[in-house]
Amino acid sequence: KVTELVLDNCRSSNGEIEGLNDSFKELVFLSMANVELTSLAKLPTLSKLRKLELSDNIISGGLEVLAERCPNLTYLNLSGNKIKDLGTVEALQNLKNLKSLDLFNCEITNLEDYRDSIFELLQQITYLDGFDQEDNEAPDSEDDDDEEGDEDDDDEDEDEAGPPGEYEEEDDEDDGGSDLGEGEEEEEVGLSYLMKEEIQDEDDDDDYVEEGGDEEEEAEGIRGEKRKRDPEDEGEEEDD
Repeated sequence: KVTELVLDNCRSSNGEIEGLNDSFKELVFLSMANVELTSLAKLPTLSKLRKLELSDNIISGGLEVLAERCPNLTYLNLSGNKIKDLGTVEALQNLKNLKSLDLFNCEITNLEDYRDSIFELLQQITYLDGFDQEDNEAPDSEDDDDEEGDEDDDDEDEDEAGPPGEYEEEDDEDDGGSDLGEGEEEEEVGLSYLMKEEIQDEDDDDDYVEEGGDEEEEAEGIRGEKRKRDPEDEGEEEDD
């Protein structure tokens, strides 16, 4: 059930593939870079294979085997091999799902109008040597995988640190408590202020009443003196 296999820098026997057989039928990615391959004749049938790395070998032909045994290839790297002419590459026309082909550092790249010729010959491909016909660079799937891995690591770190929701709830509770405390203080200040105003109002009322009482007492005193003087006046009148 192996889906990815990397055999880079292993040495092949007589330039041919050894050890790979139909038991690796689940392979999706296979890399055999720099293994001194000269032939693909012993490549097993790998119907699920999508990516095949064959860079830095000594392959000069026999590419028709790829269409027969790996019909679903989407990416093929043949850079650094001994591919010299368009006739050799023409065998890849039967790889109907092929989207990206790399022939960098092969002698065929020295041909005049090399890129235009390849795109015309293999109309199913989108990228040649990492660029499309408008020289737009192909996306790097490995970078995407790394970014996904970093996101997963970040998620794991967050999980280890504890659910953020709990801390937020605690913060909310603390904030609520502080708000309530401020409200109570404001309420206490407001009540004491009002009570103080009421006390001052009562004091003012008392002062007012006392002042009124003094005036009344003075008025009564004047009337009393007048009464005292009146009988004397009456007596004088009688004597007269």
